[in-house]
Amino acid sequence: MIKDNQQHLNRLQVVLDALVIIFSYVLAWNIQFHLIVKGTKNMLPMPVYMSALVVLVPVFLLLYMAFHLYTPKRVQGRRLEASNIFMANTLGLLLFMFVLYLINQPDFSRSMVILFIGINMVLTVVERNVIRAVLMNIRAHGMNLKHVVLVGYSNAARNFIDRVAANPQWGYQINGILDDGHPAGTDYRGIRVIGTTGELGTLLTEHLQDEIVITLELSEYVKLRRVVATCEKSGVHTKFIPDYGDVIPTRPYTEDLLGLPVINIRHVPLTDTFNQFIKRTADIIGSLLCIILFSPVMLIIAILIKATSPGPLIFTQERVGLHNEPFKMYKFRSMRVQTSSSEQKAWTTKDDPRVTRVGWFLRHTSLDEIPQFFNVLKGDMSLVGPRPERPQYVEKFREEIPRYMIKHQVRPGMTGWAQVNGYRGNTSIRKRIEYDLYYIENWTFGFDLKILFLTIFKGFINKNAY
Repeated sequence: MIKDNQQHLNRLQVVLDALVIIFSYVLAWNIQFHLIVKGTKNMLPMPVYMSALVVLVPVFLLLYMAFHLYTPKRVQGRRLEASNIFMANTLGLLLFMFVLYLINQPDFSRSMVILFIGINMVLTVVERNVIRAVLMNIRAHGMNLKHVVLVGYSNAARNFIDRVAANPQWGYQINGILDDGHPAGTDYRGIRVIGTTGELGTLLTEHLQDEIVITLELSEYVKLRRVVATCEKSGVHTKFIPDYGDVIPTRPYTEDLLGLPVINIRHVPLTDTFNQFIKRTADIIGSLLCIILFSPVMLIIAILIKATSPGPLIFTQERVGLHNEPFKMYKFRSMRVQTSSSEQKAWTTKDDPRVTRVGWFLRHTSLDEIPQFFNVLKGDMSLVGPRPERPQYVEKFREEIPRYMIKHQVRPGMTGWAQVNGYRGNTSIRKRIEYDLYYIENWTFGFDLKILFLTIFKGFINKNAY
């Protein structure tokens, strides 16, 4: 039997992370000033560089904590952990550069700082994967296992068993199920019903367990008070997995409201203030850089539009954004000038006579959407998010497609998870919403970077754009 050693592991993890940060920094300094730039002429003294560690180490550890890098490894997978390490170090780099700018220290090597961040990211990922490998090896030899019994044979129980079977590195050893509706011996993936819920007290007295996982069916919640009381009396650690998958098919989460547990029906990471700050900062910096980068392209497009079709350069159209608020979305005009009533009559179709020759090219290459960087800078839109729709279509889809309006809980984007998976233009709205909801519920800064990267290769040329 084992005790919960997560606190001790977290303390060890903090110490190891601190050592990796220090080692990465010293290594970066040596590479920069002994291999890349040989000699120490006109450089700051080594003690000046090393004194930065006094602030650097605690700041990076706080960033790791903010990006949930000290949650149990049973909860956080390798890819999510690596993504969080990348995001924490990227934000650390931005903060480091910002501080150097504020204190007006031009002689502090920026290339050494970038080198440090790169080395630190790699070594931290390696360090944490080594820890995972050690834990898996220990568990493979029957040590550090968490022995559990499930109370209730429900969909929640089966889902838990499926996930444990797929992730042996978690170290769970399920010793059986207690259930009143299935006879002893009933089997699911090798896990058997070993008794009734009334035998829980006897089981805990005779066979100590590390955890009891309550997986009662929704109709059996009347037993919940008795089961919890029995577990509390024995002092065993208890978890509760709600069996509401068929009722609430989303990713809910629980928050504490002055001691009152509140279950949120849908987990939206971007309701978190820190996540909002990260995303908005990235939007401002990214949109400014793109406006500067694409300014020559915008000038050429403006000349072509004016030379080939009379009318304004920019076409504005009302779209529905964050919290169902309307806003004016900008595009380079790709059609002949028309009245607002005729413009709203229908979608653009293949070989639409309203589209100009220059407009056809702009639409197929998505260059008509470059002015939306100004929407991003203003705060109407984000670089990444669900694409916004016109009000009349929002009213239509909200009645026809379940959960359609959930997309308005985040800022609309110039590109999104649906778009890089091919759902643009005249494609399935239902499939588009599925991808949008997945993005909303699983947002991370790394996920945004992935979508932006895929947009470069998959998102610009649009065969469904007419």
